[in-house]
Amino acid sequence: MVDTIRLAARDITFGYVPTTPILADWSANFHAGEVVAITGPSGRGKSTLLYVLGLMLKPTAGQVQIDGTDAAHRRDADRAGLRAHQYGFVFQDAALDATRTVLDNIIETTLYRGTPRKPTIRRAHELMDQFGVALRAGAKPGQVSGGQAQRIALCRALLNDPQILLADEPTGNLDPASSDLVVDSLHAQAHRGAAVIVVTHDPALVARCDRRLEL
Repeated sequence: MVDTIRLAARDITFGYVPTTPILADWSANFHAGEVVAITGPSGRGKSTLLYVLGLMLKPTAGQVQIDGTDAAHRRDADRAGLRAHQYGFVFQDAALDATRTVLDNIIETTLYRGTPRKPTIRRAHELMDQFGVALRAGAKPGQVSGGQAQRIALCRALLNDPQILLADEPTGNLDPASSDLVVDSLHAQAHRGAAVIVVTHDPALVARCDRRLEL
């Protein structure tokens, strides 16, 4: 399984200002079954790289390939469909909708996939129980701690069993026990055939990854 290239960057260049690219001719392969850490100084473009790999930003040059096919330059609707069906995202700030309940935040991606609501809710409750946020299902994001919000975001990311999991500082707000639980879940998803990519400054998380790429 680790011989399967699930996601690949091919000579990616990107910059918010075209004359000063953040990424220039950057390439890497990400295999099914592995957890890869992306590290480097603050401001180097690690989060931006995740957005490009996650098809949220379009590179000015180069390709983002999913299972060998370029996806970065497809139509917006096609890229949105790939994000909904192939990807799971854990953003650095959790990116929860403050107006909706914890449960609704977790299952919101089902709207884009058209999956049945009842089994999705059942799976969401299983994940919430696994990550210790089951008792907060009726709460709003403003009523939970930063660590709980991050675990809720992980529940949302894992809900559709993604083949590509991107996580930005997934242990940044967590105590050691919660961090271990999260890292275990990242490896479990990799063992199910996903390529897992994490941006992190956490040396304990880096030590548990299969590879490290430094920007």
